[in-house]
Amino acid sequence: MASKVFNDGERIPDLPGFMGIGHLRYPTAGTSAASEAQPFFVNSPYGIAFSHNGNLVNAPELREYLDIEAHRHINTDSDSEVMLNIFAAELNETGKARVNSDDCFAALERTYKRCRGAWAATALIAGLGILAFRDSHAIRPLLLGSRTIEIRKVNARGEETVEETTDYMVASESVALSYFGCKTEDIFDIKAGQAVLIEKGQKPKFHQVIPERDCHSAVDIFEHVYLSRPDSQIDGISVYAARRNMGLKLADRIRAVLGEQGLAEIDIVIPIPETSIVSARTCASRLKKTFVEAFVKNRYIFRTFIMPNQRLRRTGVRKKLNAIESEFKGRNVLLVDDSIVRGTTSKEIVQMAREAGAKKVLFASCAPQIT
Repeated sequence: MASKVFNDGERIPDLPGFMGIGHLRYPTAGTSAASEAQPFFVNSPYGIAFSHNGNLVNAPELREYLDIEAHRHINTDSDSEVMLNIFAAELNETGKARVNSDDCFAALERTYKRCRGAWAATALIAGLGILAFRDSHAIRPLLLGSRTIEIRKVNARGEETVEETTDYMVASESVALSYFGCKTEDIFDIKAGQAVLIEKGQKPKFHQVIPERDCHSAVDIFEHVYLSRPDSQIDGISVYAARRNMGLKLADRIRAVLGEQGLAEIDIVIPIPETSIVSARTCASRLKKTFVEAFVKNRYIFRTFIMPNQRLRRTGVRKKLNAIESEFKGRNVLLVDDSIVRGTTSKEIVQMAREAGAKKVLFASCAPQIT
């Protein structure tokens, strides 16, 4: 966890400089090796650190271009390292000793033409500032926040002065910005196809990399279903409200499929913790059924659907969840989960419910089917 890397914050004061970027690893491409931990870094040109949330669908083709034409070496299987080197190669085209905002935005425009896929990315450019940008479909979330703070200074005569300054921060969830003191009115979603550059002592500069007429927002529904915290907002939509709405829709779907007779057989509604709790509680309320949190989650087990093989995913579920047998015994239970990805964990959870003594098990998913 990040807190362990930074010794619960003890190492923060030792970090030099006025800007920085970080990345919490959630490997969906490449491998889980430490060599693929982000940010990635290149020192040509200028020194660029880069963190990326998303997937490039044409990574093999870009890799070939970097090798044969741009003559840039890629060290890992990560598509994020590929994107960093594409951007660095385009920035190198300026031939300047120092780049400015116009150079960065022009290099980004060429990068967008080469890359296909999803990206919400931040880049730290040595001597310049922090650049953040989002793909033309805004598939992954990216927000900018600001806060005004007071800095107290004491001169040689012992006189104290107070100066106001503004800090800026980019994050993938609004809750991170709120945590650090950004007010709601000072938090903005970076738009589809838009970039922002934050230089020291200056206000952020925005640039529409892809013309707005060629952009449209298509946020990945899985952000609302599973990935984001319920107290976050994405493009003005509350994740908590979205999950409540999923619960209402699911309840109506269950009633339509089972009918009143089938519905009458359900004794209790049980969520699969934790991301389905909001939806399941709303669903139970709509169906006028008792809501019971009968699975207890071990918070120290990683998300199982990204584990590397089937056996680990199955055993991971057993380590992650434990059933309270007294709540299952002799009852017809409706299990509500946020989604079904592979179905491996779903089957294992149904089996756990049966082993705990459930008479009948129904399994429902809040997320729609995805083709």
